Amino acid sequence: MNLFRTVALLAATLATVATDAALASDNRPAKATFGAMTLGSSQESQPIGFYAKGCQAGAMQLPYDGPNWQVMRLERNRRWGQPQMISFIQQLSRDAAARDGWPGLLIGDISQPRGGPMVNGHASHQIGLDADIWLSPMPRQRLTGQQREQLSSITMLKKGEYLTIDNRNWTEGQARLIMRAASYPQVQRVFVNPAIKKKLCETWRGDRTFMGKVRPIGGHDSHFHVRLYCPAGVPNCKAQPEIQPGDGCGKDLDAWFAPRPARKPTSPIKPPPKPRIMTVGDLPPACQSVLSASSRRGDDNMGMPYAPLASADSSVGTPITMLAAYQEKMTAPAAMATAAMPSEPAAVATAAEPQNPAAAGWIALPDKVPVPRVRPVY
Repeated sequence: MNLFRTVALLAATLATVATDAALASDNRPAKATFGAMTLGSSQESQPIGFYAKGCQAGAMQLPYDGPNWQVMRLERNRRWGQPQMISFIQQLSRDAAARDGWPGLLIGDISQPRGGPMVNGHASHQIGLDADIWLSPMPRQRLTGQQREQLSSITMLKKGEYLTIDNRNWTEGQARLIMRAASYPQVQRVFVNPAIKKKLCETWRGDRTFMGKVRPIGGHDSHFHVRLYCPAGVPNCKAQPEIQPGDGCGKDLDAWFAPRPARKPTSPIKPPPKPRIMTVGDLPPACQSVLSASSRRGDDNMGMPYAPLASADSSVGTPITMLAAYQEKMTAPAAMATAAMPSEPAAVATAAEPQNPAAAGWIALPDKVPVPRVRPVY
């Protein structure tokens, strides 16, 4: 009996080793493989791996139009995120409009449908817990698809000066928006240009409790980057170390502005070898099951399924897939207002134009009423 047991254990061990070897030997280029996925996986939502080395299962799509946001660069197909991120964006857009007077958010990249490395643009944004938000206020009109591809974001820096704020573009509104984003407990970091961090350190007169979350980093002069904590109870998500105590306005920030010593001329050196291309096998093993899983239908903003607006609970995110089923659970006035939501871009009002009669019918609905779905006009 002991012999049979030993043989069985040995066979199981060998099978496990063989499986691990097969997963590690997946030599498909990670960027091209994940970049080719057009829809999320029909799996339970979870971030897998680290922000800069992982993927995401069961991602949700942020509708490209909401009462207080518009998604930019739609052709990239990077408006997919974990439910916690989709909920956060919707909550921030609502709070910034109601409490800070911000006209609305222009949303940049979140993540690809199944996360993973991108062909261009980002090292992180791989697990659905990162998002870029433009520092330009949302315009009063709904942008067409072409405008969303061509409209440039606006830098907060003076032309030709990497670390100097341009006060013609920077206002108290941008400061309030960044600090509002940092105030949420689910937010771990908010990345901004060092000049923006310095400006906040010098001029912010509100609550500074969350100033330490705002971290200086290169670039990020026309948008800020929000990163959420790994959700509780998700073992496959690799957390980032906590930030050090303090407001981050001291020596670490000063180092960005210290004079840089002149470089001595050096003799030409041999160029370094090209970096090794990351493969699917380099990512956490669960990412291979994400790639092979069946697809979740996308939300094209013209029908169902859709992502509901955020509730006060930032962990809420499981979408209700049928609008009719959701309306049955509403009170009669809310259901009637939802059915009357506009379907043409020109008819969509925003919180920035309360004088528009079209706004009253649906902007003031309860928190969980679905957002209107409108297709960009090309």
